Amino acid sequence: MAIQKLENYTNKETIQEEVGILTNILQDVARQIMSEETFDKIIELGNLSKQDDYSQLMDIISQLTNDELEVIARYFAVLPLLINISEDVDLAYEINHQNNLGQDYLGKISTTIDVVAEREDAAEILENLNVVPVLTAHPTQVQRQSMLDLTKHIHELLRRYRDVKLGLMNRTKWLDELRCYVEIIMQTEMIREKKLKVTNEITNVMDYYNSAFIKAVTKLQREYKNLAADRGIELVNPRPITMGMWIGGDRDGNPFVTAETLKLSALTQCEVIMNYYHEQLEKLYRNFSLSTKIVAVSPAVQALADLSADASVYREHEPYRRAFHYIQMKLANTRDYLIHDQKNDERYANVREFKADIIAIKESLEENKGAALLKGDLTELLEAIEAFGFYLASIDMRQDSSVHEASVAELLASAKIVEDYSSLSEEEKCQVLLKELVEDPRILSATHIPKSEQLEKELAIFAAARELKDKLGEEVIKQHIISHSEHVSDLLELALLLKEVGLVDAERARVQIVPLFETIEDLDNAPTTMRNYLQLDVAKSWIAGNNNYQEIMLGYSDSNKDGGYLSSGWTLYKAQNELTQIGQEYGVKITFFHGRGGTVGRGGGPSYDAITSQPFGSIKDRIRLTEQGEVIWNKYGNKDAAYYNLEMLVSATLDRMVTQMIVDTNEIGGYREVMNDIVEDSYHIYRDLVFGNPHFYDYFFAASPIREVSSLNIGSRPAARKTITEIGGLRAIPWVFSWSQNRIMLPGWYGVGSSFKRFIDKAPENLAKLQTMYENWPFFRSLLSNVDMVLSKSNMNIAFEYAKMCEDEEVRSVFYTILDEWQLTKNTILEIEQNDELLAELPSLKSSLAYRMPYFNVLNYIQIELINRLRRGELSPDQESLIHITINGVATGLRNSG
Repeated sequence: MAIQKLENYTNKETIQEEVGILTNILQDVARQIMSEETFDKIIELGNLSKQDDYSQLMDIISQLTNDELEVIARYFAVLPLLINISEDVDLAYEINHQNNLGQDYLGKISTTIDVVAEREDAAEILENLNVVPVLTAHPTQVQRQSMLDLTKHIHELLRRYRDVKLGLMNRTKWLDELRCYVEIIMQTEMIREKKLKVTNEITNVMDYYNSAFIKAVTKLQREYKNLAADRGIELVNPRPITMGMWIGGDRDGNPFVTAETLKLSALTQCEVIMNYYHEQLEKLYRNFSLSTKIVAVSPAVQALADLSADASVYREHEPYRRAFHYIQMKLANTRDYLIHDQKNDERYANVREFKADIIAIKESLEENKGAALLKGDLTELLEAIEAFGFYLASIDMRQDSSVHEASVAELLASAKIVEDYSSLSEEEKCQVLLKELVEDPRILSATHIPKSEQLEKELAIFAAARELKDKLGEEVIKQHIISHSEHVSDLLELALLLKEVGLVDAERARVQIVPLFETIEDLDNAPTTMRNYLQLDVAKSWIAGNNNYQEIMLGYSDSNKDGGYLSSGWTLYKAQNELTQIGQEYGVKITFFHGRGGTVGRGGGPSYDAITSQPFGSIKDRIRLTEQGEVIWNKYGNKDAAYYNLEMLVSATLDRMVTQMIVDTNEIGGYREVMNDIVEDSYHIYRDLVFGNPHFYDYFFAASPIREVSSLNIGSRPAARKTITEIGGLRAIPWVFSWSQNRIMLPGWYGVGSSFKRFIDKAPENLAKLQTMYENWPFFRSLLSNVDMVLSKSNMNIAFEYAKMCEDEEVRSVFYTILDEWQLTKNTILEIEQNDELLAELPSLKSSLAYRMPYFNVLNYIQIELINRLRRGELSPDQESLIHITINGVATGLRNSG
C-alpha cells in the first residue's frame, strides 16, 4: 500500500461534529446581533448555495440593504475561518497520533533517513543538509493580528474536544468558553483600517517563533540527530532546518525599508531568541537542584559556579544552580550590549562561548551519572543555540538591479571615473567595475559631493548590514538578492556598493551576491549570465570563500505573469538543469532559492511534491524557499503543524537528493522534447490573451476586484511598481489574488488545455505518451496535479457574474475566450490523468471544499453586488470596507489564494 499524505488521515466525523458545534454557536451569536428577518435570510442564502440555486440567491442579495449585507458578509466570512480551525486541529491531532503510534506517512523523517542510511555517503548527506524556509515581506494575510489571536484561542479549545467527549472536561464550561470567542470574533473588525508598516510586519512575524518555530525546529533537529545515531551515523553539528527572513531587509519596491528597519528587524529577532534563552535558563536554574553532597561535579562547572554572584547559603552545595545563575547574568549583559549597546566586560563575545558553557554542564552530567537530565530542557536549549545563535533567522537583503545601477552610476560620476555609466555597453560596464573591485581600494563615496537621497539610503542600509554582522555574527545577514538580474554587471554593481562599506574586497565577500532571474527571457538567459560570471577570477575568490557555494534565486511569480503557468514551470525546470551543469563545469555548487508564493500561479502547491519534482541533481545539500502571507499561518500557526511542515521539507529534500528517477534517461529526453513543443504553444496562447487581446486589460479591471484588492491593507509595499492600471507594472500578488477572488484562477491554468490538445491531435499515440509521462515523471505529475487543484477551486458560473460587470460587450467577450480554455483544460487534464473528476487523487481536499464552498460562494455574490453598488455610487466611503470583508472571506475559504 502506498504511503499516504497525513492530510488524508483526517477524521471526517470529528471535523463534521466540530463544524456542527461551531456553526450552531455562530448561528446563536448571529441571532443576537441581527434581526430575525436578516438571520432567516442567512439561512436561506446558505441553503440556496448548497442547492446551486444562484439565480434566486442573487435576487435576494440584490434586495438587501447595505447594513444587512454587512452582517451577512461577516457571518459568511467567519464560517470558513471556523472550518479552517477545525481542520487544522484535526491535522495537529493526527500528527501527534501517528507519531506516537509509530505509523508511517508521506514525509515522515524516520522513513526518509532509513533510505539515506543505506548509502555510503549517508553521514555527509545528513551532516550538510540545510533547508531554509524564508518568511517574506509579501503578506497576503488580510486578517488582523487580533483575529489571528482569537483563532488561536479557538484552536486550543478545539484541541480539548476529545477530552470533552471522554468526559474529562466539563462540556458546558467548554461550550461557554468557545461561544465567548466566537462572539468576540463576530464583533471584532476583521480587516485592518490602517496600512501595515514594516515595523508591524516585523512584530507580527515574531509571534510565529514564540508559538511555533523555536519549539518545532529544536524538536526536529533533536529527532534528526537521534534517528541518525540509531542507525550508527554520528553527526557533528547538523542543521537540517535554519530560518530565513525578508522582512526589514527587502526594499525592492518598498520605500519604507531603510537602515533603521533592517536594524529593528535584526535586533527584534535577537531579543526574541535572547528572551527564550533566558526563560530556558530560568527553568534549568529551578530544576537543577543537584547537591554535591550526593553527586560530583566537573571542575568546569565548579569554575562557573565560583564566578556566580548567587551567594545564598541555600546554594552552597548546588553548583549547577550557581552556574546557571552566572550564565544568566552573562547572557543578560550580552543582550544589553547587542540590543542596547550597553558595554560590559562580563558578556559573551559570541554564541560559541555561550554554547561552550552549556556544553560544560552537559558533559558534567554525563560524567557524573546525570545523563537522564539531558533529555529535556537542557537539550532543547542546546539545539536552539545551534539553530538560532544570537540572531534567530538570517535576514536577506534585496533590491532591484536598476537601483543598484543608478547608485553605481552616481558614485562613478562623483569620483570622476565615468560620466555616464548607464550609457556604456555591457562589456564596458564590466571592465569599469572589475577595475574598481580588483585594482582600486579607494572608497568612492568618500567625496564631499552631495549624494542623492536614493544613494544615501542605499549606502546607509549597507553600512547597517556591516554593523549588524560585526555585532551579531556573520549569519545574521548572509545574502543580498538582486531582482531583475539580466547581466553580469548587475552582480558586479552590487559588489561595488558592498565594497563601499567593507563587506566586499578583491578576495572575500562577506555577503553572498545572489542573482534573481524572474521573467521568461531572464531565465532563458540565466545560463549565459552565470557562465560569464563564474569565469571571473574575483567571483571565483568570493565563491571559494563561501565554501564553494553560489546561490541563485528563481522567480515563480513574475515568470508566470510573463508567460503563463506551463511556460513558467518548464522554463524554471530547464534553467535549474542548465545552471546545475554549468556549476559542475566550474567546480561550483549551485544552490537554488525558490521564490514560491502560496497559490499555484505563484509557484505554490504541496511543498513535498514541489521539492521532489525538481530536476535530479539540482539539490546539492541545501535549498531555500519563500513562505509568505496566509501560507505562513496555515503551515506554521501552531507548533504541531510547524513540525509537520518542516519535517516534510527536510524529508522531501533528502528524498530528491538520494532517489533516482525510475524513468529511463532516453525516455526523459523524449519527454523534454514533448514539453518544449507544448510549452512553446502555451506561451503564445497565454500571451495572445494577456498581452495581445486589446480588450483584456479592460476586462481584468472591470471583472475583478483588482482596485479593491490593491487598496487592502495587507502589507507595507505598494500594490504596483508604477500604476495598477497597467499589467506589466502590477505586482504578482494582487494579480493572482484578484483572479482568485473572481474564481477564474487564471494564472494557474490558462494556456494548458489548448497546448496539450494541439499536441494530442498531432498523432494518435500522443495521448498515451502524456499519460505515461504523468505516471512516471514527478515533475509532470506535480505540474498537472496543481492544475487539477486550481480548476477545482474555480467556479465559472461565479466568474460569469463578474464578467457582467463589464459594460462593453466586446470587453465582456474576453470571458468566453477564457471559458472555452477552462473547459478544454479540464477535459484534457482529466483525460491525461485518466480520472473522471477533479481531485480524484486528493479526497481530503475534495471533502474539505465540498462543505466549505457553499459558504464562501455566497460571499462572491455579495462581493459582486457590493462592487456594482460602489460603481453606481451607492456605497459611502465607510461602507467600501464591506468589500474587503468579502475578499477576506473568499481568501479564507480558498486557503492558498495570494
